[in-house]
Amino acid sequence: MSLTLTVPDLSDAATRARFESVAAAATAVDGHPPFNEQAMLDLASGRRTPLLISVGDEPVGAAILGQGELDFVIAPAHRGHGHGGEALRQILADAPDQLTAWSHGDHPAARVLANRYRLAAARTLLQLGASLTREIPPAARVLANRYRLAAARTLLQLGASLTREIPVETAPAAHSGARISAFRPGVDDEEWVALNALVFASHPEQGSLTLADLAARQTEPWFDPGDFLLARDEATGALIGYTWLKIEPGSPSGEIYVVGVHPDAAGRGLGRALLLAGMERLRDRGCTSVTLYVEAHNTPAVNLYRSLGFTDHTVDVQYRRLPS
Repeated sequence: MSLTLTVPDLSDAATRARFESVAAAATAVDGHPPFNEQAMLDLASGRRTPLLISVGDEPVGAAILGQGELDFVIAPAHRGHGHGGEALRQILADAPDQLTAWSHGDHPAARVLANRYRLAAARTLLQLGASLTREIPPAARVLANRYRLAAARTLLQLGASLTREIPVETAPAAHSGARISAFRPGVDDEEWVALNALVFASHPEQGSLTLADLAARQTEPWFDPGDFLLARDEATGALIGYTWLKIEPGSPSGEIYVVGVHPDAAGRGLGRALLLAGMERLRDRGCTSVTLYVEAHNTPAVNLYRSLGFTDHTVDVQYRRLPS
């Protein structure tokens, strides 16, 4: 039977289950999901299109296409039969010339297909991880003392019956001239989006986040404003840095979702102070390990993370279609 690509109606529960079963099977075998968070958010918002790769009535793969990007995967049970090559051939026949495609986990089969279809590696994204159960390294304790990061705490009432203890503000970070406080939904949104766009102006995903994107993330089950730490200049009150944490419900591992520091505040050690505050918050929330993503070419950031005990976990490679 020939391989076909169709656009599934994910509003239909049975069809959605077929699409998700492919991703779930790949995650179980590969150890990481085939579609990143941005792809899933784009899919949910209608900015990108799902594709179901089938042989007859049996789904053998799945893809998300649009916005000049492709994420696709072949189910483990159906690998080694040429389905990936044929699916990619069909997708590229109608895809834009500047298409990019992610290989999550730098899968060897993806490298083979990239060579066959003239896709060159354009970006390498490292996922680093660290344990939160061991004692904080002495250098980190010294730095925490220097920036006076002993968290003051308060009880925030989030509704008639929902309460959560969150760190709202620390003492002034003496050398950085900053105070760290929790994100306030509906108050800090616009200022954060503007700073994030400035900090990540050259980053194709992070730097393009809009207020709508921020609002969408605030509806995710993992979002907690207490896990979103903002650094404000002590003298002016201006937002100069942030670290955003992500803890999936029930997971023992947390993620440093994003860290940013205003260019004018660089060199004060604020990024390191924010990381330490974030890691302490994750410990307080019961996490035993932490991960983060960083561009491999960002040597200063990679060195900073490694100095705090982070080591290599996985590698994602983004390929870009070469001109004909």
